[in-house]
Amino acid sequence: MSLSAFLSQNAIKIENEKHVVSDRFVINGKPVEWEVQPITSQDDELLRKSCTKRIPIPGKNNQFTAETDFNKYVGLLAVKCTVYPNLNDAELQDSYKAMGADETLKKMLLPGEYADYLSLVQKINGFEQSFEDKVEEAKN
Repeated sequence: MSLSAFLSQNAIKIENEKHVVSDRFVINGKPVEWEVQPITSQDDELLRKSCTKRIPIPGKNNQFTAETDFNKYVGLLAVKCTVYPNLNDAELQDSYKAMGADETLKKMLLPGEYADYLSLVQKINGFEQSFEDKVEEAKN
């Protein structure tokens, strides 16, 4: 059997997707589409690591457990996947009086819009089930 289907040049390229995230951002009366892209597994691993901290295990010297802040992770994932609007744009951040792309995104969107956007970003990245759902499932 040939491995040619798995070679990088033969893999189907994933295109960026455009979605209306909020009806509140309009030009000429039409909602503006946001452009969203998936990230690589390598980038995802770096994001996860940046949202994971070592927590000491009570009563056990020099033993730690890893704890991932999933809300922070999914928020940073959304920022990393957002191509348009440019959440790192200084003028955009200044208009929302925000420091950083993550805070800008949270200030731009209403809570329901933000939750829907996080779900969209997870789906684009191949996660069929949200991390919150997975955490709840693991607890049960």
